[in-house]
Amino acid sequence: MPSSNLPERDLSDLEIELAANSMRRNIITMLEKSKSGHPGGSLSSADIVATLFFSGAMKYNHNNPEDHTQDRFFLSKGHVAPVVYAAYYLLGWLHDDDMMTLRQLGSRLQGHPDNHACPGFEVCSGSLGQGLSVAAGCALGLKLTSLETGERSPKVFVLLGDGELQEGSNWEALMFAAHHKLDNLIALVDFNNLQIDGHVTDVCSLGDLGEKFRAFGWNVIRINGHDVLEVRKALLAARDGKEAGNTAPTAIICTTVKGKGVSFMEDKVNWHGVAPSEAQAEQAREELDAARELLLIQAESMNENKHGATGHPSTSAGATLAANEDTARGDGEEVANV
Repeated sequence: MPSSNLPERDLSDLEIELAANSMRRNIITMLEKSKSGHPGGSLSSADIVATLFFSGAMKYNHNNPEDHTQDRFFLSKGHVAPVVYAAYYLLGWLHDDDMMTLRQLGSRLQGHPDNHACPGFEVCSGSLGQGLSVAAGCALGLKLTSLETGERSPKVFVLLGDGELQEGSNWEALMFAAHHKLDNLIALVDFNNLQIDGHVTDVCSLGDLGEKFRAFGWNVIRINGHDVLEVRKALLAARDGKEAGNTAPTAIICTTVKGKGVSFMEDKVNWHGVAPSEAQAEQAREELDAARELLLIQAESMNENKHGATGHPSTSAGATLAANEDTARGDGEEVANV
């Protein structure tokens, strides 16, 4: 197993933003190479996934994706697997060669995750509306085990799409989780208001989603899903139970923009499941690279303020990100190390 491209410690908010930027860049490149896939939802959930994996809120073995003894993560909206592949690449769980094989026959990186082929996934997913039920069952099993051992139950995180919440199975799972007092279950909703047929509010509106979760006995936290600090705080609040009351599971509703980070993809329904052309991918990478430069300038400024004008070398991941990036860009198509 390759060593991680990230330091083995929790990342700062700015470092997570840089990680999310690299993840978005790699998503674009993977989809360009595969000529198929789902860019919109992968891009909208990048900040959520980056914060979940790199903030320290979710406890897992960074060096072994086959270690399922700590917290668990379920990807219900399986079609956005590229965003998780991009995170796994930064962890060193996937190689450069893997990243160029998305959706190819025999690849570990299928269009929807295959836990038999790709390390890190708990189950295969992609049939929308199923992930919350599976996560709730896992959370119950872990809680029952914790009663036997006397140890604190691991947390179970599940990433949902807003469109898939139109599926009735989710609401059965919501009732089940509240009834069984699964305070170790945390649902993250990528609320980008777009699905394959149009805006969710037009296709089949969810109404006030937060109030619906509350009516089913859940705690609810609403955040901007592109604000890393807000995502971090929500995850830690849900993890620590500060917001969840005594026994309620927690839903974190993350307001996002589908296609976030690429101007011509943002809030456009046609980018739900269409891969970018070579020219479009190049334009997307240029926009993401420009955004990255601004983040690196911010990181350098913060480093100078911290260490003074003498220019002491930074020990933060921000410096590592910049150094690694120079070797990763090449012809503009290679995957980007953070």
